[in-house]
Amino acid sequence: MARKPNYDFEKRRKEQDRKAKKDAKRADRQARRDERPPDGTEPAASAGDEAPSTTPPEN
Repeated sequence: MARKPNYDFEKRRKEQDRKAKKDAKRADRQARRDERPPDGTEPAASAGDEAPSTTPPEN
């Protein structure tokens, strides 16, 4: 007689993976919130901060 598959293990593993992914996302969001300035405004990038374009100019 064949053994009955252990679906409970698979379900529990799936739930653990889902919870771990949610926790990682939550921690990432919190880290981004913590590094943001307290007044809520993002610093504006100046024109000198942009990287030069690697594509040649069109003629």
